[in-house]
Amino acid sequence: MADRSHLLTGDVNLTTHANDVANLVKWEDLKDVVLVGHSSAGFVITQAAEQIGPQVGSIVYLDAFVPQVGDSLISLANPGPRKALEEAVARGDLVAKPVPAAAFNVNEKDRAWVDAKCTPHPLAAVVEKMTAASAYEKIARKTYIRATGFKSPVFDETLAKMKTMPGWKTYEVASGHDVMVDRPDQLADILLDVA
Repeated sequence: MADRSHLLTGDVNLTTHANDVANLVKWEDLKDVVLVGHSSAGFVITQAAEQIGPQVGSIVYLDAFVPQVGDSLISLANPGPRKALEEAVARGDLVAKPVPAAAFNVNEKDRAWVDAKCTPHPLAAVVEKMTAASAYEKIARKTYIRATGFKSPVFDETLAKMKTMPGWKTYEVASGHDVMVDRPDQLADILLDVA
């Protein structure tokens, strides 16, 4: 994906993405990391935390899934996207086409730019199930940020749950799903606050 899109094969899965993140932290000898996962990258940071939990000072789920053991992206996706992903898997596709920025309610002036930056998503990452998902719970600072301008019953339920969980901070930002595009200054302030 993105700058690694030239490496896309049918073997790129959730483990690949989590290993990319974990190895960056390990090889750069990073400590007290603020680990942020947006949307489906909630799976990535949850799995990466299994390898690098002690190096993570703060974990942030940015309008993201907070998966448990046995979950896959396809199992937690909202009904419309889930159906499209299931159909792509049934056809034997290797990738899912990028979702248009408009579907995520990205502000109109940035939609063309966001669309130009999106790359296909490997379906192996969509179907791979979480095998471990407990290390993130041991991270001292845990945050869930909900983009209220993007309709997602799954993320609404996650926000409601995290509001009741000890040790979690929650924030609601009036923006589309891509908070980093729609409200970059507000997001930076939140990340500094939870670092």
